[in-house]
Amino acid sequence: MPPGITALLLSWSLRADITVVLSLAGLAYFLGWRRLRPSRRGIPSRKGHERTRFLATRWRLSSYLCGIAAMMFTLMSPIDVLGGHMFFIHMIQHLLLVMVIPPLLLIANPLPFMLWGIPSQIRIYVGRCLSKGSPFRETLTTLTRPGLVWLFFILSFIGWHDPWMYNKALSSKLLHDLEHLTFFGSAMLYWWHITRAGPRIHHHFTDKMRVTYLLATVPANMLAGVAITFASQPLYNYYRSVPRLWGISLMQDQMLGGIIMWIPGSMMYLAAVIIVLARSISVREQKRSLQDTSWNPDEPMGMPGQRS
Repeated sequence: MPPGITALLLSWSLRADITVVLSLAGLAYFLGWRRLRPSRRGIPSRKGHERTRFLATRWRLSSYLCGIAAMMFTLMSPIDVLGGHMFFIHMIQHLLLVMVIPPLLLIANPLPFMLWGIPSQIRIYVGRCLSKGSPFRETLTTLTRPGLVWLFFILSFIGWHDPWMYNKALSSKLLHDLEHLTFFGSAMLYWWHITRAGPRIHHHFTDKMRVTYLLATVPANMLAGVAITFASQPLYNYYRSVPRLWGISLMQDQMLGGIIMWIPGSMMYLAAVIIVLARSISVREQKRSLQDTSWNPDEPMGMPGQRS
């Protein structure tokens, strides 16, 4: 049997550490979501009266569980093993960890739901830590300022793709796990500012700031992808020592991985820009519509309720 097919069929591995952590995270979110499901809030409508909607919506639950499932697939499916043989598959894995899974988890706004899914003693303690004026909140706010998060995100992304660091990571399981943890952790902080998920401890991050934040990330991602794509020699010597799969040469594999980083990777940020702008326009139109319907045009401006 070809080695690629063998790896595909036999390399599904359930890691206890990943399975336990992700299962507990999914369970805590679901329990909190179910507990908050009956809660509703009033939303102004265009007709001037309020309509109600659930706080715990089904799309939030679906988004979070899809993020958990995608994380399990990324770290424990054949994509993890094949990434040790093919550079371009490893780039797909990195794209999932950095640009797909964090937004899926964060648009579900996990903090409030998970807080209501854990024991009350822990919930109260976390609430105190995040309350205004607490030392933990002040420290967290300082360390996760948008500029610092952006710099950490870019440095971790570029740093782990440095040939020396990359080869070392693939040669050590511990370093490889650290690489993935760094990618995912920095991406969660990065997309936290974009999605405005809780806790909202920073100053208001406007739509213009979010668009600038996203666009400022594109050049670093694009330049790294272009440099890998057009490299004239192999950058990652680790792949010289492993079997080649599907007849793809070392340089073809490297070029394909660079293209994946360059084009689909950059498009993810541009797609996020479009979503932010579209949502901003939609919210603006809703506010304008509410303002237009807040008074009856058939009534005199000075004496509401009297006919002329």
